[in-house]
Parts: sequence; structure tokens; C-alpha cells
Amino acid sequence: MRLFLTIALLAVASAASAQAPNRFTTNLKSRILVIDNPTAKKVDVTIDGIFFTSYLYGAELKKPSLYPIMSPKGNFITRGWPLAPRPGERVDHPHHLGLWMNFGDLNGVDFWNNSNSIGPEHKGPFGTVRHKAVLKARGGSQVGTLDVVSEWVGPDGNVMLLDTTYFRFTGQGTDRQIDRRTVLKAIGKNANFRDNKEGFMGLRLCRQLEHPSTKPEVYTDANGAATAVPAMNNAGVTGLYTNSEDLKGDSVWGKPAEWCMVNGVVNNEPLTVLMIDHPKNPGFPAFWHARPYGLFAINPLGASVFSNGAVEMNLSIPAGKTVTFQYGIEIQSGRQLKADDAERKFAQFSAPDED
Repeated sequence: MRLFLTIALLAVASAASAQAPNRFTTNLKSRILVIDNPTAKKVDVTIDGIFFTSYLYGAELKKPSLYPIMSPKGNFITRGWPLAPRPGERVDHPHHLGLWMNFGDLNGVDFWNNSNSIGPEHKGPFGTVRHKAVLKARGGSQVGTLDVVSEWVGPDGNVMLLDTTYFRFTGQGTDRQIDRRTVLKAIGKNANFRDNKEGFMGLRLCRQLEHPSTKPEVYTDANGAATAVPAMNNAGVTGLYTNSEDLKGDSVWGKPAEWCMVNGVVNNEPLTVLMIDHPKNPGFPAFWHARPYGLFAINPLGASVFSNGAVEMNLSIPAGKTVTFQYGIEIQSGRQLKADDAERKFAQFSAPDED
């Protein structure tokens, strides 16, 4: 499958003008609740009275994240470590937290590897995605809405990008969905995303959704820094990746695809986590930085690394202009999705919006 280097530059209003009256709703009769808790620096999302996820935005974090993410039956989709470790988990890559979005090389600054436990293998310089405001937190009978604004800040304290992200949370019964639309605006000067493996939207899976592994591995980042991932007890480890090109297991890594999913079982609950690219995204269909140890990430901006130099993707956002990225995350409980199911969901997600 060839990579389409389509860059969609979309204008958006400023974060200030995005705010509107009645943007916060705490109607406890809504099926889907989205409740901002400024004291705890988080927004909690529940569906039919069952906790789904929280948007964490504390200043101690290096980027805002959806963490944890739970299944309809109350099982963890995401790894607990480093915030809330659970027995038997891996403790590698401390920058893998919940569901997040950032990148390894924006104007030479590394946002991806930044954490509160940076190892000597990562040299930086490091940037931080700093939460600024909750613009909207609204529940509803069918959809929960969370609109937030953040800044990508360099080590010198200067803002490089304004990040306005629109989350939509839906689900009934045995399924859950997260739609994420992020608008990145270059501030002050051009924002240059230099082709880099470390990106872009990542989800760190719980231990049970990893691939069973019988040997230790060493993974290197775009700068050659190595991280050891040891072999562990595989009891209860059931994950298996499949993508839109019918590749499975380790083979999905570094391949372009319209969607990729992992099937597995967590505490006797059959589960699928499906991630969907959007045809309007830069670099569609994106490459997948999906690793058997639990990193499940989509990266439209690492073409050179993933294609062994055959294709390069350097995205530049002119100062004052914007680029939009849209992704869908589907969690199916009680059964595991098949390729036909994923194709249908991709078609639904990529269909043009109706006015």
C-alpha cells in the first residue's frame, strides 16, 4: 500500500473564541457523564454509571493523558505503571501513560520521551505538553463531550504549538468509543515535524493485551538509544495485533494501514481495542508503531524509519497555520472483532460529516 503524503491545512478559531455559554453540564440523569474536577486536575467520564476514563491534566505530568481506560466490565485496558502499578506489569518506558499524543522531533525538541524518570539513554532537549484549559465538559444521553486546550512548550519556555483537542465519548452495553480530533497551530514560527519513529498518538496496553513473548528484546529509538524489554511470565497474556492489510502479530509494526486492532482476553472478558486512521490526516494511511510489549501507537510522521528510507515525511506547519489529526478508538467487550467488523467501523469513521 502506498503512502499518501496529503497535508490538510485547516483554519480554526482561537481557543478563546471556542468557549461558549453553558459549556459545562453536570446533569446526573445523563447516560454519559463528563465531570471536571479542577481540584484533582482531572475530568472523569462514566457511561451508564460505569467509570470509563479520566483526562488527567496535572502540572506534574509531561503531557495530558486519558488514564486509566476501562472496559465495560471494569477491567483495565491500559497499563497501571507508573502512576498506579499493578502486579506482573512491565516497568519500561515511563513516558507511556494511558492514551496520549506527542512527537519525538518538533524543531529538534523531543516531546515523546519526556517523563519524570528520563533515563540517560535519552539526551533531549525535551518539551512538555502543558494543559491550559477545559473549554467544554458536557454529558448527554448519547455523547459526552470534552474540549481542551494545551500548549507544546519547548525547554526555553516558548510555546511552539497550540493544541486544541475535541474528545467525543460514546458507547452502549458492550462497546465504547473515543473519537479524538486535534488541531495543532504553529505559534511564532514554523513548526517542523522531522521524520521520526517516536510518535504520534500512543496507547500503552495492560499486560494481558500484550503479545506472549518468550525472549527479552531491545528496542532502539530514532537516535539509537536502546531500551531493554525483558521476557516475563506469559500467564494470562493473550494479545494479537491485526491490521487492514491482514498482517498479524509483530508484522504490523512499521507497516502502513487504515486501521489496526489488538484482540485479547482480560480476566475472562474477550476484548478488542481498535484504532482507526482518518483519510484526511497527513500521511494517511499512517505507519503503526505497535509493539508486542504493549505500545500501540499510530505514527504518520515516521515514514523514513519505517520504510527503511524509501519514503520520507517531514511535515511543516507555517507560523499561524493549523493541521488537524482525527483518530477513532473502539473498545469491544464480550466478543472479539473480525476484519469485516473493523472495515465497517473504518467506513463509518471516515464517512463525510453531514451538515
